[in-house]
Amino acid sequence: MSSPAPFRQRHSPVLISIVNYRTSALVIDCLASLAGEIAAYPQAHAVIVDNASGDGSAERIAAAIEENGWQKWTSLVASSSNGGFSYGNNLAVASAPAGFVPCFVWLLNPDTRVRPGALLALLDFMHAHPCAGVAGTLLEDGDGVVWPYAFRFPTVAGEVERAAKLRLVSRLLQNRAIPRKMDARPAQVDWVSGASMMIRAGIFDAIGPMDEGYFLYFEETDFCLRARRAGWQCWYVPDARVLHIAGQSTGITGKNAVVPRMPAYWFESRRRYFLKNHGHGYAICADMAWMIAHLFWRIRRRLQALPDTDPANLLSDFFAHSALRQPLLNRAANDKDGSATARPEMRTT
Repeated sequence: MSSPAPFRQRHSPVLISIVNYRTSALVIDCLASLAGEIAAYPQAHAVIVDNASGDGSAERIAAAIEENGWQKWTSLVASSSNGGFSYGNNLAVASAPAGFVPCFVWLLNPDTRVRPGALLALLDFMHAHPCAGVAGTLLEDGDGVVWPYAFRFPTVAGEVERAAKLRLVSRLLQNRAIPRKMDARPAQVDWVSGASMMIRAGIFDAIGPMDEGYFLYFEETDFCLRARRAGWQCWYVPDARVLHIAGQSTGITGKNAVVPRMPAYWFESRRRYFLKNHGHGYAICADMAWMIAHLFWRIRRRLQALPDTDPANLLSDFFAHSALRQPLLNRAANDKDGSATARPEMRTT
């Protein structure tokens, strides 16, 4: 006799959060990739937040929703300001339709395309692993090549490995490197990319919303750490596959990305992460570790006549935004949970 239909089929509403900033064409493609998932699992609802794009994005997305008949499973929210990634996702969760109480929240970047069956694979995994609070999918590059990585939490040793760019150092610190290459099996990890991250909705009740003190970057790292400290696990689930065309809003990530200069918000987010989660002394150690390793890399690069692939003014920008120069948190410096501004109450189960 075949087993009964999974519990997911009846009792697990999923809110899908998509935050847009001037990438309306990508959002429309993402929604198109979700249409089949929603047909297979109608208990899901997508909320698209336009983060004050100011370029007609909201109007184009609204028109596409109307033209494609997606009104039953989508909502579009126009934010009055661009508060960043955490802000947009918090607003999406708070803007769930009346009576729709999600059991899970799936964060999706607008530059993603959901492969068939990804939603059900995530739901099956979450129901089979009740201690899993967060789950990330296998990601593919824009050309379809598998990008099989999850991540370790940033540490002093991890900053040395990242900045040194030396094979010997990377071998010695291979278990401290922030990127962690994964195989084809599910595995418990420290954190996963916010480009495709499913969250058990009860976590929001336990630890609060995403920290809006981060404008962009490190917010999912922070959220997974807070979930870990509250007793939840984070998993990498390769059976769920999502294509990710990275860096479409920022231009500082993605395959073969050339970054002229790192934006200030990246450094501020990094500083906030270390100060908030590890204290001023540890943040200074992490900054010093990165700067010393980076200086060794620059010396070696000159001696060996290696190409300079670093963004302009990287060291000076890093120092200017480091805990050595700015020991206080940016935005909501004294907020224990990290919510920078009051958000509407999130209705979750």
